[in-house]
Amino acid sequence: MTRIASHRGGTLEFGDSTLQGFTATSKMALEEVEFDVHPTADGAIVVHHDPTLDATTDMSGTITQMTLAEIRKATICYGAGSHPLTLEELCLLYADSCVGFRCEIKPGVDGLPYEDFVPRVISVLQHHAMLERTIFSSFLVRSLDELAEATDRPRLWLVSPAVLRQLGPETVVEVAQSHGIAEVGVHVDTADVALKELFVTAGIDFGCWAAHTREQIQKVLNLDVKVFTTDRPTLAISTREAHRVRVSA
Repeated sequence: MTRIASHRGGTLEFGDSTLQGFTATSKMALEEVEFDVHPTADGAIVVHHDPTLDATTDMSGTITQMTLAEIRKATICYGAGSHPLTLEELCLLYADSCVGFRCEIKPGVDGLPYEDFVPRVISVLQHHAMLERTIFSSFLVRSLDELAEATDRPRLWLVSPAVLRQLGPETVVEVAQSHGIAEVGVHVDTADVALKELFVTAGIDFGCWAAHTREQIQKVLNLDVKVFTTDRPTLAISTREAHRVRVSA
C-alpha cells in the first residue's frame, strides 16, 4: 500500500507546521508526519520549514541566530494562534500515536548543513524513544552522509526537479548507489512510469513529494509509489481509500 506522509502537519488544511496540524495528523489513518528542523542560538531544535521566520509567521529573523524564547513569540500565519514547536514537544505529542516520523534535515540560510546538527537531532529522538520510528530525509547528500555516520535509520534523498534535470536520472541513480541511499523522492510532476522503473530496477525505493491536488494524489496511487507527501492529508486518505476499493473490486 502506498504510504501517506502529512507534509508539515498538513499545511493546506491546518497551516504550516502548527500544533493543530501535528495534533490532527497524529490521529489520522496515515503512516507518517513530515517535518523540518533547525537549531536555535541557545541549543534548542525548532520544527519549522524555512531557516527564517519571515515567510510563514508574523515575525522575521534567522532561527539559528535567535533564542527559543524569541522564536516562541512568533505566531504562525493561518495557524489559529499556533507558535513554532520544538522537536521535544513534537516527540511528546506523538509518543502514543501510530504515526511515524519523517524528519527532514534542513540547511541554513546559506544552503549549507548546520555544523554538528545531525547528532543533536538524533540524540533528542533517541531520548524520547522516537528514533526507531523515524525516517530521515534531505535534499543535501552531505546531510545524508552525516546521517549514515550517526545512525542506521533509513535515509531518503529528495531530488529536486533541477537536480533531476541537470544530472539526469541515470546519474542520480549512480549518486544514490555510491552513497548507499536506498530511497529517493521526486516532485510529483516529474514522476512517471519510466522514471520509477529506472530506480526500482536499480534497487532504489521510489516516492514523490508535493502531491496536493486530487489529480496529483491519484497519479502517485496509480504509479504505486512507496510513499508521497501531501499538504492535504484528509484528501489523501479519502482518495487512497476510494482507489483501494476500485482496485479490489
